[in-house]
Amino acid sequence: MTENTTPQRRVLSGMRPTGRLHLGNYMGALYNWVKLQDQYECYFFIADWHALTTDYANPGNLKEKCDEVALDFLSAGLDPEKCVIFRQSHVPAHAELHLLFSMFTPLGWLERVPTYKDQQEQLREKDLATYGFLGYPLLQAADILLYKPDFVPVGQDQVAHVELTREVARRFNQLYASAPAPAVVEASSDKELIKAEVSENLLEYQVLPEPKVLLTPSPKLPGTDGRKMSKSYGNTIMLNEEPEEVRKKLKTMVTDPARVRRTDPGDPDKCPVGDLHKVFSDKETIDKVYAGCRSAGIGCIECKGWAADSIIREIEPVRQRRAEYAAQPKLLQEILDNGARKARACCEPTMQEIKRVLGLE
Repeated sequence: MTENTTPQRRVLSGMRPTGRLHLGNYMGALYNWVKLQDQYECYFFIADWHALTTDYANPGNLKEKCDEVALDFLSAGLDPEKCVIFRQSHVPAHAELHLLFSMFTPLGWLERVPTYKDQQEQLREKDLATYGFLGYPLLQAADILLYKPDFVPVGQDQVAHVELTREVARRFNQLYASAPAPAVVEASSDKELIKAEVSENLLEYQVLPEPKVLLTPSPKLPGTDGRKMSKSYGNTIMLNEEPEEVRKKLKTMVTDPARVRRTDPGDPDKCPVGDLHKVFSDKETIDKVYAGCRSAGIGCIECKGWAADSIIREIEPVRQRRAEYAAQPKLLQEILDNGARKARACCEPTMQEIKRVLGLE
């Protein structure tokens, strides 16, 4: 019997440390990461240097925020035996590669990143006329290319963000080695398993292979005010929210504006609570919601109660795991330290190779 020696494909992604994570973070990224760790060699990092690009004036509680995110990573189901979890700043090569990339990356590439002007507009109260803010996509490119991942898991709305990374890799390879560019790969939207169909094209050797985008499901998840769930809007339901607090928040949640009175029929497809049901409730509950809402057979309070039940059922195991890890702070630091060691070992050959072609050995 021939042993399969095909190397496992690699995935890399990261998240800024904004403190405790909410349901939007969970369904937008963590839920998919937990599935990916069973299929790929996964590296997931806490992007603490990225946090300084917008919060450089207030770094005092950065470690606390990093620990909160690490707890949420673990409580959501990321297993340090299956994936590598680490803090970005604990792997200095991220900063070194960012510096080297800055030598040949045109300013115009950074200025045209879609989120550059958008975030400046949204964060007017902060002085973001800094190189750190302008150059954060280049640091992101270094974060990714350092590990030579096959895939970067993102939602459809984030595909453009990875394109700069591909352009940086392409320019590096054009300057120092020839390299054809691979394509975007779509992942299955199956809730229980995320699979990627990848063509087995033989590629010419590349110093920095261009990573492919792995499209992962990112369901619409509204906050309690109907807008996208975001801490900046103050409309979140946290991953470790107490059951009574979940019910309290949902009671005030906006609903279909057509339902002014209890006897008015509504449409779950036009209701933020209906969107929550689609993500967290089982088919039987969803069927009751559609039938009852459209016939005015149920009121919004009852519907919100069912949504709260579904959310509480989903996050209860997460809350329990978080409490267990939070009670073991030394274990948390050991996991992050071990992850940093593995990450440094993984990216060391890449840096050696880059320094060789740049004449920096």
